Amino acid sequence: MNLDLVKKIALVTGSSRGIGRSIAEALHSEGCQLILNGRNASDLVSASASLSLSGSVVISADMSCPEDARRLIAEVIDNFGRLDVLVCNVGSGRSVPPGSETSEEWQRVFANNLWSTTNTVEAARDSLVASKGAIVCVSSICGLEVIAGAPVTYSAAKAALHAYVRGIARPLGKQGVRINAVAPGNIIFDGSVWALKLAQDAELVQATLDEKVAIGRLGTPEEVASLVTYLASPRASFATGAIWTLDGGQIHA
Repeated sequence: MNLDLVKKIALVTGSSRGIGRSIAEALHSEGCQLILNGRNASDLVSASASLSLSGSVVISADMSCPEDARRLIAEVIDNFGRLDVLVCNVGSGRSVPPGSETSEEWQRVFANNLWSTTNTVEAARDSLVASKGAIVCVSSICGLEVIAGAPVTYSAAKAALHAYVRGIARPLGKQGVRINAVAPGNIIFDGSVWALKLAQDAELVQATLDEKVAIGRLGTPEEVASLVTYLASPRASFATGAIWTLDGGQIHA
């Protein structure tokens, strides 16, 4: 599908594995020049080589650190001269069980799931205004309603991310920049929580999916990547400030 993304410069944070890696591959297939980001340089090099992303650049940085975010964007501009697409994918749902929260855990989870996005958007804002670019944030359905057993820290951080996307859309829009978020449900990939659960008890997983998910299966990183790529493209030029649910019909709100 031609989404008019040929030769666009796209940065995908958290792109060495899982959903981020699939997003990078999807954007590259549409003709984007890619910047892969993660905290581990060797993982990024391995991902780039295995995906054969010709012309891609890998830059290691911790996006929860404002200084690293500013350095990363500066390197992108030094390499490519501009930035057209920003995908904020850094995040993790791994945290303590509900009721076990500590001040340290709140800080860690918010840094990973919220500050990583706000830092990156702040650092990239001028460049995206110059290119009239697009931002897509990868979130979770945990930010939309209470999911039984989901960490409270993670759910609160993703709800805050949704509030940020909705709130920042207007001032960004006035400057020609769009921002949206995709809220996936249960996604399976190598090393994911669901891959572990399937290995432990596949029948229980399927019973849970049959009960709670209309489509009755887990989602894939490629499905998330398809929606992210569309939202990043000029084909979605009237879409901004929205949270796009992608969960197979799980949530009730």
